[in-house]
Amino acid sequence: MTLTPTDKQIILDSIRDIPDFPKPGIIFKDISTLLSNPKALDTLMTHLEKRYKNYDLDFIAGIDARGFIFGSILADRLGIGFVPVRKKGKLPYTTVAEKYTLEYGFDEVEIHIDAFSYEREAEEPSKVLLIDDLIATGGTAKAAANLIDKVGAHCVEVCFIMELAFLNGRQGFNAPVYSVLVEE
Repeated sequence: MTLTPTDKQIILDSIRDIPDFPKPGIIFKDISTLLSNPKALDTLMTHLEKRYKNYDLDFIAGIDARGFIFGSILADRLGIGFVPVRKKGKLPYTTVAEKYTLEYGFDEVEIHIDAFSYEREAEEPSKVLLIDDLIATGGTAKAAANLIDKVGAHCVEVCFIMELAFLNGRQGFNAPVYSVLVEE
């Protein structure tokens, strides 16, 4: 399922560029304007719903924090569960964590150890779609995808609303990567 040129333009036009944020030379892709635009948000979510409705998914996992928004809307539309992938120290129950490299050091994301077991007694691992708003270098998303597999589920695909392709972030995933919008 590909996005029509008209739908692509509706979504692109709703994303605001903010130059020199958070530091000089960076153009920040502000999705708050996409979220506040009902036509653009519905266009995006309808596209994702059509794309994933036949994947036979069990869960959507969304990365802290903007992945929570798109992930929970999509999970609701597909009638499946949503699992948050949080920054270290934000979840109250037993967790599994994965470190990833930052420009100057490390960070961690985590999920509950039983995140993908809600009302499931199936022999096969839960099928999970991982979603986030943007992929730049991919460190956080790769750690999140690894976490899904670490707790016994299967990450069937990683989805981003926007990809900054010039940063080569999609390399190194153990699952296919789909980006709605790609900026070369």
